[in-house]
Amino acid sequence: MKIIFYTHPSFLGHKSMPRFTNMLAKGMAIRGHEVEVWSPSGVFARLSKSSSLIKYLGYIDQLLIFPFQAKLILKRKDEALHVLTDHALGPWMSFIKKRKHVVHCHDFIAQKAAVNKIEDLKIGSLGRYYQNLIKKGYSKAHNFISVSETTRKDLHLFKPETLKNSQVVYNGLNQNFKPSESITSLRRQLEQKLNISLSNGFLFHIGNNEWYKNRTGVINLYDYWRNSNKHSKPLIMVGPKPTKDLIALKEASGFSKDILFLDNIADDLVRDLYSAATLLIFPSYTEGFGWPIAEAMASGCPVITTAEAPMTEVGGKAAFYIPKRPYKQNEQNEWLKVGAKEIEKVVSLSLEERKKVISSGIHNSKRFDSKQALDSIENIYKSCYSKNYENPSCSRSNGS
Repeated sequence: MKIIFYTHPSFLGHKSMPRFTNMLAKGMAIRGHEVEVWSPSGVFARLSKSSSLIKYLGYIDQLLIFPFQAKLILKRKDEALHVLTDHALGPWMSFIKKRKHVVHCHDFIAQKAAVNKIEDLKIGSLGRYYQNLIKKGYSKAHNFISVSETTRKDLHLFKPETLKNSQVVYNGLNQNFKPSESITSLRRQLEQKLNISLSNGFLFHIGNNEWYKNRTGVINLYDYWRNSNKHSKPLIMVGPKPTKDLIALKEASGFSKDILFLDNIADDLVRDLYSAATLLIFPSYTEGFGWPIAEAMASGCPVITTAEAPMTEVGGKAAFYIPKRPYKQNEQNEWLKVGAKEIEKVVSLSLEERKKVISSGIHNSKRFDSKQALDSIENIYKSCYSKNYENPSCSRSNGS
């Protein structure tokens, strides 16, 4: 079977989506399929070094240049399965809608924001127009794979007509996450590398600057916890360069010297931080899946996250949960109090209790096995590829 994967252009600087595409492409190639990966080359995006201009010039590449180039190539007889690795690539359905296809769905956060379904998050008219363009695109598709039941539920809200082939395949971990054989030794190595005291452990967060990752809430929680308890464990936050507001929040903290931002770090350092951390604090407002929860558990790191799907889907019974951070300022103090109490609970676990929590997390993380995920995805691909495309829905199953 020939499979053409369509993915986001490299000039956008995404990290998680290229990893996802690479996992799919390598996995299918290993299984004996002929694989190609297509994405815009950035004819216009290359004309500027400004990140904001690259974004807007990139729209020309993504919405005009690339579809034109793809149509020219696909004029010849086509026997491939066309896979959009993200439903946000929906506009490209215009040239594959009558071909054998599958669309992967990750999260509908931007789609929901565009129709005012997310409290306190408004986007401009251009953003709403672009999200509507995306919706018009994926609405022409017939076959979908969602990364969680939460994402599938959102898909069905935006595409309410009967979906004969809408299935869930949980993400498979795409790196070798595992517990450290010697946390003491690993923390010592990290201390030397990062020049910060980690011998007593540390709190860890990983995520980008998007509002739903709640990075400000992480620092607020850390401050409240430190002010309420005698522990002196630092906080390490991994992600892109922090915003000016985040930097100001850190500097205003009474524990500023114990808060460390790390950006653009290597994957092996991320894995070490997971393995060495006392806990992962992950109080997101929402997610499509929630990779860090599974990654941390596979690394032997306890997790505190939000008691909302899909975080509860991924964390299962192995995670510790706190409420979603309230949007109203006058309700946030109670949230901080509850969150700090949960942090203290995990930090104060006895050695035996911690071993049980870690064991439970490792067991839970095995649900997100990459081989198992790829096997399930391959079966769906084969089903879609083998069907007569006069009836473009490749399955009548709605199961996961």
